[in-house]
Amino acid sequence: MTFWIDVEDLFEYALVNRRPSGIQRLSYELYRALLAERPGEVAFCRHDRIRDTMRAVPWSDVETLFKVLSHAEGPPTASGVPAGARPPGQSGAVRRLASRLPADIRLPLGEAVRSQSSALRAGLRAGRGTLAALRRILRPAAGRPPDQAVAEGGDLKALARPGDTLLILGSPWFRTDYGALLQRVKQASGVSVALLVYDLIPVARPEFCDPGLVRTFTAWMASTLPVVDRFFAISRASAADLERLAPQLGFSLPGPAIALPIGSGFGQEQAGAPGLTPRVAALPPGYALFVSTIEARKNHLMAFRAWRRLLDTMPAEEVPSLVFAGRVGWMVADLMQQLENCGWLAGKVVLVEDPSDTELAALYAGCRFTLFPSHYEGWGLPVTESLAFGKVCIASSSTSIPEAGGPFCLYHDPDDVPEAVALLRRVMSSPEKIAALEARIGREFQPVSWSATARALLAGLEPAAGTRA
Repeated sequence: MTFWIDVEDLFEYALVNRRPSGIQRLSYELYRALLAERPGEVAFCRHDRIRDTMRAVPWSDVETLFKVLSHAEGPPTASGVPAGARPPGQSGAVRRLASRLPADIRLPLGEAVRSQSSALRAGLRAGRGTLAALRRILRPAAGRPPDQAVAEGGDLKALARPGDTLLILGSPWFRTDYGALLQRVKQASGVSVALLVYDLIPVARPEFCDPGLVRTFTAWMASTLPVVDRFFAISRASAADLERLAPQLGFSLPGPAIALPIGSGFGQEQAGAPGLTPRVAALPPGYALFVSTIEARKNHLMAFRAWRRLLDTMPAEEVPSLVFAGRVGWMVADLMQQLENCGWLAGKVVLVEDPSDTELAALYAGCRFTLFPSHYEGWGLPVTESLAFGKVCIASSSTSIPEAGGPFCLYHDPDDVPEAVALLRRVMSSPEKIAALEARIGREFQPVSWSATARALLAGLEPAAGTRA
């Protein structure tokens, strides 16, 4: 039995982004853990748009790409991407422009560009290749050893067997015909399909999304869910959302969605030692840290408003600097303009854009506490990252975030600025409160290993798991 993992979304993500976000971090850690748990039974595949199939890809391709995304250091080149980290043909300006296009323009345009690029690459390969190379590409993969078939990009329709499982553990909703592709692969190979659901935010809370994304995601879910045989979720809240919203999408679940325990933080193998980098070393000591892409749903606006009120009512030296660590995303043009207009609250708000994993480790290690006031989450990886570094998080009480933070965070309503300000003021005025919570984290917080996440997924794939009520 082989577990085939579709990793095309990671490569798609790298086309327009320099650093991994929460989904890429979580899925990559899960890939690594699954490989460790079931060596020889886990393989990876990407999409072949020319032949309308999926093809095996070696783990080294996935590993190398993620390390480029998470590790690339040094000042940006003129293209906006560190030297050596830029995927072919993608300048920083193109990436930034593409990431800001509406989804119903960006996704079809991206598919057209990828199709043209795939056709061009196929033509070049044919032009340069020898007859032997052509035979290796075209001959069936079934008669070759599995490792050779993977190395040569064997067709999943020939490599997979009934009883194998195709795992979708990332975010493949960039592809509008994904459900049809899955159906063709299932019919040709007899594999079953399992999907990990992160969230249903475009359906549940469309006000936080681009209208094009809402249309694209809703259509993707409606066409893909009926092809899936087993559902998992990254939290009980996401599992409940899936079960609640499935009828709205015109679909009945084949069984309950299984909520997985999610690993705490990112792997230190990628992060490296939390040594100071120039950008982190330049920060004022004792800062508060907010790790997230800057987008409307994450509620950076509340953090900004809270800091404005704190500075209006407290001596400036008693209010720590607020560090936003992440890329600038969507639906935040007004917020960014407000920050510019007030000089980033006279320098009290600082942006560390696109931090590497080494910088993230240093940021967590050096902060006084963290914030995560998000309106809506599928899990809340920055919360568990914060706890894994022994840091208290002032967090939203919404959706899955209390699942991620447990009794180790201080919670507030994400819509209640006065409540958040009062909580932050108490924390800033009473450092012993933070010290007591940090001591409790040190005594009681039990990080979840990514191997535990992988084992729970594998257990949920056992035949008996699918029949549970």
